[in-house]
Amino acid sequence: MKSLLSSRPVLLFLFLFNAAVAVAVGVGGHHIHIHGHALVGSQQVMTCAGMGIVALGAGIGLMRRASRAYATNR
Repeated sequence: MKSLLSSRPVLLFLFLFNAAVAVAVGVGGHHIHIHGHALVGSQQVMTCAGMGIVALGAGIGLMRRASRAYATNR
């Protein structure tokens, strides 16, 4: 399971999806309705921050993976 979660396609998907959701919620969260309720105030901020943190972690994983590949090819 660990090898699947650290594979490049999975990290790329996590980065792109979570970054897109974080931006969408941050920019237009008050227009997004889930079960009739809008994301406003602290819900909007926490959703944006949480998705951003996951995207940041996946991005760091991609960068570390790329630097290891560069170091082994030298």
